Amino acid sequence: MAERTVTVGLAQRAPLPLGRGIEELRADVRRTIREHPGIDLLAYPELHLCDTEHLPEAERNAALEDAAVTLDSDEVSDLGRIAAENGVWFCPGSIGERGPDGGFYNTQLLFDPAGRLRSSYRKMFPWRPFEPHDPGTEFAVHELDGAGTVGLSICYDAWFPEHSRQLAWLGAGLILNIVRTTTPDREQELVLARANAIVNQCMVASVNCVGPSGRGRSIIVDAEGFVVCEAGVGEQTLVADFDPAAIARVRERGTMGSNRMWEQFRAGDPEIPLPLYGGRIAPDAWRPGDRPT
Repeated sequence: MAERTVTVGLAQRAPLPLGRGIEELRADVRRTIREHPGIDLLAYPELHLCDTEHLPEAERNAALEDAAVTLDSDEVSDLGRIAAENGVWFCPGSIGERGPDGGFYNTQLLFDPAGRLRSSYRKMFPWRPFEPHDPGTEFAVHELDGAGTVGLSICYDAWFPEHSRQLAWLGAGLILNIVRTTTPDREQELVLARANAIVNQCMVASVNCVGPSGRGRSIIVDAEGFVVCEAGVGEQTLVADFDPAAIARVRERGTMGSNRMWEQFRAGDPEIPLPLYGGRIAPDAWRPGDRPT
């Protein structure tokens, strides 16, 4: 059976105050779906509900950690209800998670249209030394019930090509990169979004927050690296279709009808050592696909 197309919406918004933004988020989701009724998957920026700019700088990290919740908390359940109220796949950005191990994580959430938490991902590459979160260690991809597979990614993860490559290898045709970029390097991140799409032949959707702290310029890139749509610096909603069949065509025919990176190796090719990782590229395992997470 052919996989159906998913309409993705990126809600480029200003972050909401820590502990006080849930009803404002609920209203914004309702308004966004009303203005763009075809959206199937709606995503907000990193730490969208965790703004601490109103606090003295020395108190911000402690406030984030004090507000961390477990994934079975009432706060997370309330986010699931927003998904169910609107009947969409919903990524409310990321939250501060208190893990069973006592760790403090920056965790991206994905709810299905019934409001069930279907996937969560702990940011692997917190921006050191400024971000207080512990790094996660597990990749997360999730199949959208017959509508392709999405890989979860948070901000600085995009600067590490190994991250996007692994998500694509695990079967992701769409990488959903939620961002809270307040620094002047958003221009470089736009290049990375295109580069990660090109070298992995997948769609990349990167949603950033806006001012006064954020730099905006959310972007959606197709599997050949072409910009489908890009936002300015103010609040804006980007909408584009994720078509798993289009991803498959690019991988089958090659980028611009030329490059088929996932078909690089032949049977019997030698393994390539990767000393940096203490690992290797094994030609027989190179091709991406649906793999257990």
